[in-house]
Parts: sequence; structure tokens; C-alpha cells
Amino acid sequence: MRVNEEITAREVLVIGDGDERIGVLPIGEALRMAQERGADLVEVAPAAVPPVCRFLNYGKFKYEHDRKQRQSRRSQHEVSMREVRIRPQVAGHDFQFKMRLVQRLLHEGDRVKLSVIFRGRQMDHMELGRDLMNRAIKELEDVAMVERPLALEGRNMSVILSLSKKVKAVGKGNGA
Repeated sequence: MRVNEEITAREVLVIGDGDERIGVLPIGEALRMAQERGADLVEVAPAAVPPVCRFLNYGKFKYEHDRKQRQSRRSQHEVSMREVRIRPQVAGHDFQFKMRLVQRLLHEGDRVKLSVIFRGRQMDHMELGRDLMNRAIKELEDVAMVERPLALEGRNMSVILSLSKKVKAVGKGNGA
């Protein structure tokens, strides 16, 4: 936005403090009126013919605008993709720990890519990884829904999970 002397048009349509239309004025006269009122002349619609200007306290206007933008950014939550990796021969306690981690990440609002990583001869026993993934999906079925089904990507077998709609609905009901 252009302010005061930055405005290049010869004539401008001036809007007053209380949204009253003052009229089309030469730029010099509009600047003089703004100074008399102790305000800035701010160009709010530069594409209009003639450009539309308002009498404003530009510092206060800019502060309010920036504050609203900060507030809107604060209220937004970016959904990110988090990855949890497990091996085909994972121990029982380690598997449970990873499942709790997946649940926590889902409740934080992230999507989770659950991957089984195969190395060397483990590639000959893909059924172990498939069984492990099916077990994980079964264990997480009350919390998560499968967004992308089981897929093999090179040496990794993965599935993408997101928070179940049932859990989202329950979370909204109790103020969470």
C-alpha cells in the first residue's frame, strides 16, 4: 500500500474516517486534509479509476493487520507426515513401544508412515514384514484408518495411517 507522498495519481477518491465519501480531490488537497486531521492518506484501491484513498492512522492500521495475520497463522495446524520404522524381527516390547508412538503422533494431528525395513536376506522373507504390518494395522484399527494401503517400495514396506474419523468426532465432543 502506498501512503501519503508515495501516491502517484493526480486525483484520488477520498473516503473519510467514518466511511463518508468526501469526493474526488487533487492529491495535494487530499494530503493537506489528511495533515489537518492528523491522519495518513492511504491508497486502498490503486486499480480503481480514480484510485481510492482513506484517512487512516497507518501505524495502527499496519499493526492491526499484522496482528490478524499472526493470529490466523497461529490457529492453523499443518498436517505433517511422520515416519515410524520397524524391523521384521522386532521384539514384543519394542513393537508395543512403536505402536504407542504411532498413536501419540496420530493424536497430535500428524499422518504416520509406518515402514518395515528389510536388509540382506530378510528380503527373502517378505511375509514376516507383511504379517507384522497386518498386526500393527489390526492393533491400531480403533485409532487409525489406512490412508494408503500396504505397498512395497524397494527394501521398505509401508502403509500411511491417519487419525480415524471416529476418534476425531469423539475428540471434538469432549473439548479436546
